[in-house]
Amino acid sequence: MDENGLSEIKQGFSLGQIILPDMSLILARAYVPEHSVRFMRAMSTGEPFLVNDYLFLAAEDWLMAIGYPLQGDFDPSQFEGAVKKAVQRTRPVKCWSVSPELPPALSGSGLESDQYYILRTSARVQPRLLRLAERAAGSLQVEYSRSFTPEHQRMWDEFVQEKDLSSRVRSMFDRTMHVLAGVHDLTLLNAWDEKGRLAACLLLDHAPYRFTSYLIGARSRSNYTPYATDLLFREMLASARRQNKEYIHLGLGVNPGIRRFKTKWGGEPVWSFEMAYWQEKRSYPAGVSGDRASPEPFMEDKHRFFLDLPEQRKLAMLWELEKKGRKSWIAGAAHFCRCSFRLHMRRLFEEVDTVLCEGPLDRVSMDFIADIGKNPDPDSTRLASLLTEPEILELERTVLGPKGFWAALLNMNVQDGPDVRYHLAHTRHWLAFFAMWSGFLRRHGWDQSVDMEAWNTARDMDKYVLGMETIAEQLATLESIPVERIISFFRDCRNWGKLMKRFEKGYLKGKLEFMFGSSVEFPSRTEMVINRRDERFLHRMLPFLEQGRCAVFVGTAHMLNLRHMLRTQGFSLKLCS
Repeated sequence: MDENGLSEIKQGFSLGQIILPDMSLILARAYVPEHSVRFMRAMSTGEPFLVNDYLFLAAEDWLMAIGYPLQGDFDPSQFEGAVKKAVQRTRPVKCWSVSPELPPALSGSGLESDQYYILRTSARVQPRLLRLAERAAGSLQVEYSRSFTPEHQRMWDEFVQEKDLSSRVRSMFDRTMHVLAGVHDLTLLNAWDEKGRLAACLLLDHAPYRFTSYLIGARSRSNYTPYATDLLFREMLASARRQNKEYIHLGLGVNPGIRRFKTKWGGEPVWSFEMAYWQEKRSYPAGVSGDRASPEPFMEDKHRFFLDLPEQRKLAMLWELEKKGRKSWIAGAAHFCRCSFRLHMRRLFEEVDTVLCEGPLDRVSMDFIADIGKNPDPDSTRLASLLTEPEILELERTVLGPKGFWAALLNMNVQDGPDVRYHLAHTRHWLAFFAMWSGFLRRHGWDQSVDMEAWNTARDMDKYVLGMETIAEQLATLESIPVERIISFFRDCRNWGKLMKRFEKGYLKGKLEFMFGSSVEFPSRTEMVINRRDERFLHRMLPFLEQGRCAVFVGTAHMLNLRHMLRTQGFSLKLCS
């Protein structure tokens, strides 16, 4: 690896040595399949970040460490140090790593050993292989496609049942349809016979700048055509040459049969591969034993659990989408809400396979965003300098409620409200805004979140759950919120109660226009935050909606434009009653 331009990779928001990467710049430096961040994010549903020169993915209670540095040679001690920093930051329980060798601390955690194989595009292919491929071309039609058909599913199922595959490889076959929909750089290279039956297929990733990844492949046993896979290898190599790629990454050797096939085409081992798995000890609050965790409320007392549930309502801000007989749903999500829609969501999610939210909502991602908000640039604007003392006092009264003897006597004091002056003086402007607004809403019992509830419910039901934006994209959007709009909103805090009531009334009745009739001054409703993201959301949800059985959750304001945009894409929309 040459070192030119690595500093470009380390752009964006950072916290100490932990960096949210620019995906396109990572792809420019990629040399193993795990560096293909868009594929890895879609496959794992984790969020990528960098520690020093190493890529990591994390979500919920897990961490994946990619031990192939984006600069220089692998150093076991440096990788071990990066892993420690990532563990401290994300607090995972389950951890995996892949690296050229295991660092000393992981020497007893080895799970799998192998070698990576590559096929250089400059390699000379044996004439015999080209003749065999040409023989197959006489009865097969080669096609590039992104459509995962029932024919593909049948062949995938047949192949998985026939082969003894690792759980890691098996999961790639299981998630092909979802990952294809979420990553536009992936394609299926198909070989169809004269009767329209699928004889063989390769899943390819073209995103890395220097190489094409051959991720997985299969050939049909029931529709067997000799040398079908050789034909696809010939086409894959020709395509990589047309794209000026340096090599095709063939992945791991896996077993002797697969190794022989890769080496006969000129594949050569270039990097060692060691996979490790270990568990970190979960930290518990004082007084709670790590050996005997407290039972979930519904396991301890189902009756009490349902009594403690917030008010359950039907999700009225929900549209049914249909195109070519395939149904999906899109919901306007209230980021803050008084009611819960969990029971309705569970019924809805029985009809879907995939759930999309605006961005990742796992604890690791939310903590990262909060930490960025608490660490502003030294020269960034502090909202405290733009407000007068009377205006700050009025904001405190609005957010925290009344203070003093009578407030304490009537139990009206807010015990866990935000520190208004701290946020105004020491955090980024957008964090201060959300802290004030959410603190005000919580004081009035708005302690629910529709999109957060959708994310957690879908994960509990083992649905494929994905954020349509990366953390870096979301942070860029937050940074774009104009400071002057936030200041104006704070100065108008006496009218927040009216805005809250109007929002709830319209939301619970599914009346979208009613909600926004007098609230255009809301700070985050700008052209950058709404309109530009509408285009991004549409682009990223369309492949899933085309497949059907998908539920999408976007902020309610986005539905003003998205309804029309989806109709122009050929979908019919019907508000669910």
